[in-house]
Amino acid sequence: MTTTPPPTAAPLPAATIVGYPRIGPDRELKKAEEAYWAGRIDRTELDRRTAALRTATRERLTELGLDAPAAIPETFSLYDQVLDAAVTIGAVPGRFADVLDADGRIGADGYFTLARGDAQRPPLEMTKWFDTNYHYLVPEIGPDTDLHLASTQVIDLFTEALAAGTTTRPVLVGPLTLLLLAKAEDGAPEGFTPLDRLDDAVAVYAEVLERLADAGAPWVQVDEPILATDIDLVAGPSAARDEGAGSDAAQSDGGASSAAARSDGGAGDVDDVIARALQRSVGRLTSLAQRPQILVTTPYGGIGDHLPALLSTGAEAVHLDLTRGDLPTAEQLTGIGETALVAGLVEGRTVWRTELPTAAARLDALRDLVRTAGGDERTVSVATSVSLQHVPHSLDRENALDAALRATLAFADEKVAEVVLLASGDVVPGDVDGPRSVPRDFAGVHDESVRERVAALGPDASTRSPFSARRAAQEQALDLPVLPTTTIGSFPQTAEVRRARADHRAGRLDASGYRQAMREEIARVIALQEELGLDVLVHGEAERNDMVQYFAEHLDGFVVTEHGWVQSYGSRCTRPSILFGDVSRPEPITVEWSAYAQSLTSKPVKGMLTGPVTILAWSFVRDDQPLAQTATQVALALREEIADLEPAGIGIVQVDEPALRELLPLRRADQDAYLRWSVESFRIATAGAADGTQIHTHLCYSEFNEVIDAIDGLDADVTSIESARSRGEVVDAIDPERFERGIGPGVWDIHSPRVPSTEEIVELLQHAQEAIGPRALWANPDCGLKTRGYRETEASLRNLVEATRQVRAQVAALA
Repeated sequence: MTTTPPPTAAPLPAATIVGYPRIGPDRELKKAEEAYWAGRIDRTELDRRTAALRTATRERLTELGLDAPAAIPETFSLYDQVLDAAVTIGAVPGRFADVLDADGRIGADGYFTLARGDAQRPPLEMTKWFDTNYHYLVPEIGPDTDLHLASTQVIDLFTEALAAGTTTRPVLVGPLTLLLLAKAEDGAPEGFTPLDRLDDAVAVYAEVLERLADAGAPWVQVDEPILATDIDLVAGPSAARDEGAGSDAAQSDGGASSAAARSDGGAGDVDDVIARALQRSVGRLTSLAQRPQILVTTPYGGIGDHLPALLSTGAEAVHLDLTRGDLPTAEQLTGIGETALVAGLVEGRTVWRTELPTAAARLDALRDLVRTAGGDERTVSVATSVSLQHVPHSLDRENALDAALRATLAFADEKVAEVVLLASGDVVPGDVDGPRSVPRDFAGVHDESVRERVAALGPDASTRSPFSARRAAQEQALDLPVLPTTTIGSFPQTAEVRRARADHRAGRLDASGYRQAMREEIARVIALQEELGLDVLVHGEAERNDMVQYFAEHLDGFVVTEHGWVQSYGSRCTRPSILFGDVSRPEPITVEWSAYAQSLTSKPVKGMLTGPVTILAWSFVRDDQPLAQTATQVALALREEIADLEPAGIGIVQVDEPALRELLPLRRADQDAYLRWSVESFRIATAGAADGTQIHTHLCYSEFNEVIDAIDGLDADVTSIESARSRGEVVDAIDPERFERGIGPGVWDIHSPRVPSTEEIVELLQHAQEAIGPRALWANPDCGLKTRGYRETEASLRNLVEATRQVRAQVAALA
């Protein structure tokens, strides 16, 4: 590959990061966007606030030591980095064609329409970003999608920073990652995959790079995390999406549909196909006569034998995740030439401090490998493993944390400081195979009584009676109609509810007053559900700030933060708890609220628990013991909670596992072990329930087709699954001959403010009923209603109940 050296050549900074939190330390982005959506501020004010947030971010990173040109990546996004890349290249589905102006450009309102939908159209599908709790919007691309430069945001952000005196590094999700995470637009011919549009997409990337060079950008960052996965470029992304983890189809080496394979004569060795695709994407970009230097990042895991192909593209720098990936071998570095390496030695997914002597030793080892391979060891820079968007901003205001625990923690700012310190050379190297995080040995980390309970578990601890026996007992106990209606758990949290919690936390409302306020809200929610005509009710979870944090506050082994906000998607932020020690349940957690709700109605009320895998996935978890061991500890605490809910009159218990797919390892070789222990932990939590107690679970916003066997293995009596944004796509993966238990494919996308019509819901229920039969089918929203308002909630639930009534009538007529 012949490359053209960019005219703006400049050395890569010795210290950098892959990305930084963009919501602001006080959730400034969330507040600005939601004010704009609600009409409280105009576009000018939105632009002013977001510009101020970006300025503050650049100034903060400069203060922390990223003061060299291009050391700061420009990773700001109004909603989602994948959506940003999609609109940059004009990947706008036909149903949203009107969001583009006469010149084919998209503005903020059109951008938000893609993300949030409108009264007539659902938004783009949303799913998990690799193995994180961040959600990205799934681009839709067809053979006729007009790929063109539709947004210049990446250029505008660079020029904004430059005008203010800071030379940043523009960032784009790379073309391979973008196309392999996309889905074919509805109506695309069979066999088409978005990867077929690789050349067209790269042409737009090339235009962006040329414009960035004209603007004076010395470097551009192209993120290609897809290289850290086992997604197969030969079979195309549809194989990974539809056939599931570890399937033979996903390993196919024939019948290739992707353009990457077809252009070189069809099927071939997977590594060869990846190498060709890299040449046709990154390699084409490096051949441009006018461009910035290119840094290709490969976060979220090791890329192993793909490294030689990436080095051969002519990119000036390659980033490696060395916290989840191994050091490269000398053979993999053959041909490194003048390519700089960026060592991702500071873990960006956790809040544990880096054991700096170990990291320094690995840095030295990498430099030795580069020198042996004929490269320049002086070109090895230090960075984070992934974007720091997955951790909170700073420890500075976390004054309530125990000093011993705090000394082992690092949020985004502290991790930047670690990167700068490692790059300075002032850390004395230790053992290259030493611990990756600072050792923890203080009160609460080890509890022998917890470990003894885990060790005492017998072989039957995860086994319930056969489903046929449970179904008979549950039908007699619950007497539910065909196609029962329910919700997932939470109801909208009003300003009054939040105020009561805040006042109680601050001491302005005593325990009695708080209890009374929550009981009044529960009574209101129960009355509303009865009036709407729902069959299985929930208490609404008014007392819960977050479905994981609430349990963390009531379990030993956890601490919670005061300001540790992390973006989940768009304006949605969470405060992940920190699981630092052995987990146990000092006393019942949910029993009082559930029992009170059940006392108000003759209809069944679900007890609502968060499952062990989700508690782990949505917390920052200790890394000094296997996740499976920690999951079992959490499962035992939940098992105790179910044992207390049953005598309190709760006949249905929902144990939510929305993160089951989220923690699935990116490499197939590691997936079976994960699925075994994750399923086992759920079953340990629920296997103590009586036959007549109906166990539900809920999963949302993941590629469920990849873990459908694991979902079956959970052995829940009823499973509700996100399905509305994909128009019931998951239903087609469910074999009713194998999956005999209850299933509730979501029929209302609650992550959008739009109200689905009765007709829409009828269509989804009919599709589900035809695929899996009425006896197993439930009608429910995609997820909890905490983030929605009561007006849209009531309207949507009325439509859901009416749609269910119509489908029940159709089923009865056919009986």
